[in-house]
Amino acid sequence: MEERAFGPVVGLGSSRTFDADVELARRVVDATHDSGCRLYDTSPMYGSEEALGLALGPYRSESVVATKIWAGSLEEGRAQFENQLRWFGRVEIEQVHNLVSWEAHLPWLEQEREAGRIGRIGVTHWQASAFPELARALRTGRFSVLQVPYNPLEQDSARELLPLAEELGVVVIVMRPLGDKSRLPSPPRAAELAPLREFGVETWAQALLKWALSDYRIDAVIPATRRPEHARENAAAGAPPWLGPDERKLVERLAET
Repeated sequence: MEERAFGPVVGLGSSRTFDADVELARRVVDATHDSGCRLYDTSPMYGSEEALGLALGPYRSESVVATKIWAGSLEEGRAQFENQLRWFGRVEIEQVHNLVSWEAHLPWLEQEREAGRIGRIGVTHWQASAFPELARALRTGRFSVLQVPYNPLEQDSARELLPLAEELGVVVIVMRPLGDKSRLPSPPRAAELAPLREFGVETWAQALLKWALSDYRIDAVIPATRRPEHARENAAAGAPPWLGPDERKLVERLAET
């Protein structure tokens, strides 16, 4: 397997999880940190940034915060960034959320990166219909991180974006690695997962996470959860051995049933 630029790692997503509940955020972050998680993804859209900042507390210096600018105007975007600096001190990965006004935001984000308040600049979208625009953004050479959905039932990004990211040396973070809940099947029976046990897979979530991370073009997955025990289980999927082509196909078949 080829060497990856950033991962592979299991991080923590925060969409529809703890919102502004600081105590819940602390319980989940404690569990993820104890399990080796260091990547935390959030956004102004999620309402979880401040709670995450408080929860990271003693772990902040060893954590990677990946948040977003989700704003139609420069003024709103800069205000979001000022809040992020207050909550996180610095932003390791600043992403333009869902391509909103990405061309307008890029110049000032690049200035902040040059000033050292941002590490990497990324861009995201969840809809396949927006992937051509994501590709156009990547081809500018001004983004070093891409965040898209990727799971057995959502592989549109593999057609153009993942090869392009590989070509350009862009880090890929996977949102929705556990799939769209409205489309996910019931978890397979334990016997159906048995061939994956030698790869450290005990749960369906681990199978899906390892399916994504076993693609060498994927650097990180960010499953969201409100439950510390799930955070620990998810983190276990971030270690080798990785699935081979046959095992990945098995996961795909199970996802389609």
